[in-house]
Amino acid sequence: MKKQQLLLTAGAALLFLLFYFVSPTVAPDKHIHTEGDTTHSHGNQSIRFEDLLVKAKEKISPEQAARIGMLENAVVRGDIKEQQIHVYHQLARFWSDSARIFEPYAWYTAEAAKLENSEKSLTFAAHLFLNNLMTEGEPAMQNWLASQAKVLFDKALVLNPANDSSKIGLGACYLFGNISDNPMQGIMSIRSVVEKNPDNVYGQMMLGLGGKKSGQYDKAIERFLIVVKKDPENLDAIFNLAECYDIHNEKANAIKWYEIAKEKVPVAAAKEALSKRIAELKR
Repeated sequence: MKKQQLLLTAGAALLFLLFYFVSPTVAPDKHIHTEGDTTHSHGNQSIRFEDLLVKAKEKISPEQAARIGMLENAVVRGDIKEQQIHVYHQLARFWSDSARIFEPYAWYTAEAAKLENSEKSLTFAAHLFLNNLMTEGEPAMQNWLASQAKVLFDKALVLNPANDSSKIGLGACYLFGNISDNPMQGIMSIRSVVEKNPDNVYGQMMLGLGGKKSGQYDKAIERFLIVVKKDPENLDAIFNLAECYDIHNEKANAIKWYEIAKEKVPVAAAKEALSKRIAELKR
């Protein structure tokens, strides 16, 4: 599994550890979104990068805002692609290193990647959005993140149609970002990779999460079992497997995998929460 994919599953596992408590989530999220250019909506909500940038600028100093303004003007004035790429990277570094605010960092990284138009830069930027999509709980933001990632994965696949990681990433955008009323687009994209290579842990993990999200816990369990067989240290798969068994009211298996999770998890609060849940299941 590539580093970007490891970061994705590690991030999801970390949030699971921090926010997992007594009762598992029973009702899957089934929101539907539509796709647009720069504005993405959920119900009466909409997210535009321009609005996100305004909020981000409220968190920096006047001196930093002035510096950002100069860089933004330089992008507009720049008539050479290499100059624009350089300024976009400068903006991305500021939002990442100095301000530590994700959305403008990812956005400017993506803008540079689009100009560079290399598979490496496009997939790096795409996975930035996808990693955050997998741990984002707000539907409107999920839609925005998935829409940004989809554009980048599409461009990367034009350059290399055989990239399995990009196919899976694109499928995940459809599965978890609600960017289409046909989530089967996402499933088919991922299945095409997994059917060709059943040992693709990244693809199996995404299909497992997709099955769990849609309430198909039997199918999700099958996928997570494949993942832990291939990757026994995959905490994300272990936790999701335990939760699926729990939701499915298979107490013995739920206890088994919660116990395994408790042994592997490094967070004391998570160990305590797991012990509590195991005790409740044994009553």
